[in-house]
Amino acid sequence: MNPAILHLYLVTDAPERCRLGLLDTVAAAVAGGVTLVQYRAVHPRKRACYEEARALRELLNARGVPLIINDHIDLALAVDAAGAHVGQRDLPPEAARRLLGPGRLLGLSVNNAVQLAAADFSLLDYIGIGPVFATQTKADASPVVGVERLAALVQQSPVPVVGIGGISQGNAALVRTAGVAGVAVVSAICGAEDPAAAAGRLLIS
Repeated sequence: MNPAILHLYLVTDAPERCRLGLLDTVAAAVAGGVTLVQYRAVHPRKRACYEEARALRELLNARGVPLIINDHIDLALAVDAAGAHVGQRDLPPEAARRLLGPGRLLGLSVNNAVQLAAADFSLLDYIGIGPVFATQTKADASPVVGVERLAALVQQSPVPVVGIGGISQGNAALVRTAGVAGVAVVSAICGAEDPAAAAGRLLIS
């Protein structure tokens, strides 16, 4: 995997929290410089999630930007996404990799050194570490990591790292000093009046 695709990583918010709607927000964000998109399925009906993910995949394929599906490996396969991302309470990485096969990307969320040490990096393409800062986006977020601990965990990781959680234009540059391959954002782009401009500012932060 080319670590450059992690540089500005957009995680989608619920469609009603995207000021321009889900598809238009993502299209604008990519125009502004987003390099990878993770679809976080929040709709209770699988068919609705499938339709959203398929529409996103078509939009992103046309623009040469990979689509990652959060948690739902079946959905990733159904829409032919570039890969999937799992958390500590989701399907284990070994099971996810077995289903995805060797040709798709697989990321894992990590919050601390214990979780990092337990990870089988032969299965993973990258890890997401966070939340770096306090965030309202995820109600069940893990304890805040902070930039200093993030930097220490980056040094211990044999695969590229994305920092996530509470990242905005105002602190993205600080997060990048920790040595991450990229920063992942949700509301900083999805909640922006101009997602393209917001992405552009984050791209150079």
